[in-house]
Amino acid sequence: MEELNRLSKDQYEEVEKLPVIMVLDNIRSLSNVGAVFRSADAFRIGELFLCGITACPPHREIHKTALGADETVRWRYFSTTEDACRELKSMGYKIYAIEQVDDSVMLQDFRTPPLAAFIMGNEVEGVSDGALAFCDGAIEIPQEGTKHSLNVSVCSGIIMWHSFEQLFLKKAVS
Repeated sequence: MEELNRLSKDQYEEVEKLPVIMVLDNIRSLSNVGAVFRSADAFRIGELFLCGITACPPHREIHKTALGADETVRWRYFSTTEDACRELKSMGYKIYAIEQVDDSVMLQDFRTPPLAAFIMGNEVEGVSDGALAFCDGAIEIPQEGTKHSLNVSVCSGIIMWHSFEQLFLKKAVS
């Protein structure tokens, strides 16, 4: 572990986190939830907001995919995504849906603001209309295949990497 330069659970708790919150809007799959926890740990995401039917730790299926990240990443539960959005707005966060909509911005053109929240929608329905009403914008991940659809945990990982690269790596270089 030392050779891999991994943080201990105690060290992770103390290290600075990105000012990014990932909002899971009624995610059905426990494996997806666990995978988002795991990526959030990897990119030192500030917090996860789990909303509606999204399962919460402790849960065996989440833990299996999260590989323990469900014990390191901070999270909160909200009964509705709209409640989570109201909380984010009161905290000064800009909120973005990860969604293919008419006025979405392509990810490569998006600059992550200092306080950013990203809503990941339900695997079938996408980001709910109620949550979209709170959004400051929408971001689309460019795709060239036949499906034009990525798994929600994969999308989350891409968005987290993009934020990590902009808010942490570029800061570390300058």
